[in-house]
Amino acid sequence: MKRTLIAAYLALLITLVPAFCLVWSKAPEPEEALSSPSPSPAPTVLRTEHTSTGSAAEATAAPEPSPSSQPVISAAPEPVPERLLVKCGPEVYDVDMQEYLTGVVAAEMPAYFEAEALKAQAVAARTYAMYCASTGRHSDAQVCTDYACCQAWISREDMENNWGNSFEENYAAISRAVEETVGEYLAYDGQPVFAAFHSSSSGATEDCGAIWNPLPYLISVPSPETADTVPGYVSQVELSSLDFRDTVLSAYPYADFTGDESSWVGEINLEDSGRVASAILGGVEISGIEIRSLFSLRSTAFTLEYTGMGFLFTVTGYGHGVGMSQHGANLMAAQGSDYTQILAHYYPGTLLVK
Repeated sequence: MKRTLIAAYLALLITLVPAFCLVWSKAPEPEEALSSPSPSPAPTVLRTEHTSTGSAAEATAAPEPSPSSQPVISAAPEPVPERLLVKCGPEVYDVDMQEYLTGVVAAEMPAYFEAEALKAQAVAARTYAMYCASTGRHSDAQVCTDYACCQAWISREDMENNWGNSFEENYAAISRAVEETVGEYLAYDGQPVFAAFHSSSSGATEDCGAIWNPLPYLISVPSPETADTVPGYVSQVELSSLDFRDTVLSAYPYADFTGDESSWVGEINLEDSGRVASAILGGVEISGIEIRSLFSLRSTAFTLEYTGMGFLFTVTGYGHGVGMSQHGANLMAAQGSDYTQILAHYYPGTLLVK
């Protein structure tokens, strides 16, 4: 009886094995199993190479997708909040994100700038707000309206007062830039980046490590603005020898100004960006950042000379120089770059999350 059952099982197994093998051989390969009916976007690399061309014309390519365009991913690693707790003076308000960003762009960039520059500013501002919210710098809010801490912001009422008859046109331009980039921000390693920006650069932006902690997406890149394209691009600060000496002594009382006035300024060291890293004043090495603060200079891109009557600072650009140059972005937009290319240029290696 047992032999009969074993024989029956063997016969059944012989019958089923070929059918099983036939079914297995038709199973889809992994690539086929993961594919969708419609083509999926090509995978993006988190750290992408950024190639600088040098000249302003070459750095502002046409807006068609190119290797210098901002890589885009459609699935957000971190969702954009629809509302923010915004600290304005002593008060905290629950504000719609888009409404908040309209006030930020209006405060941070001229409304008459190119549309693509305004869009780049909107993305940078949204990213910066998310970055500020993630740092927990405010116990009772996610972001504040103090530009020295977070970002500047202006109310609709103040916009009306400032713009007068141009309010409707300016408000429409800024609102459009915010709406057309809704939900978009820059990410690195899946997190919103420190999207620093400034008014104008002196030929190149500053490496973040020269001022704060180094960040791989905030490195020095060429910036196309010049004295012909930026009002007040070059400024000067002139001081008498007495004022110059006393200003340094107020911060460094051990500085030595006993020698000839022409010897008061020693070696000046420059960053790769051309900005002043440090200078010897009265025998003391002082950082370019501190010198800018002491003498209320517009940037650390300056020269310093003794004129025989006093000391003259000649300064180029405005701001700390890190991240996106607003005037550079405007010039790139005027020459044909779209906002994704502008962002890719000033924040190399980041991803544009939608």
